Amino acid sequence: MFKRREQAIGDLILRNLRAQGLETPLLQKRLVEAWPTVAGEAIARYTTDVRIYNQTLFVRLSIPALRADLSMRRQEFVRRLNEYVGSQVIADIRFN
Repeated sequence: MFKRREQAIGDLILRNLRAQGLETPLLQKRLVEAWPTVAGEAIARYTTDVRIYNQTLFVRLSIPALRADLSMRRQEFVRRLNEYVGSQVIADIRFN
């Protein structure tokens, strides 16, 4: 008889994604999609574009006053977004 090595399918998928270099892009996509949930509906309504470049999340807002307010809370958003995804994906946020 042989010995089985049972593994969770989630672990196998993550290992395969890492091996192919696809884990980081997947986490970045999840983080961008999480912006409306983490920021809230009111802020998401005035968000026109969200992108990641060099571990910085760039958020384009349509109201300048909201930019100033969110800039003061950017470290809080970095922490909450990274916690939501479960990994250190971004290090900073820039509001444009």
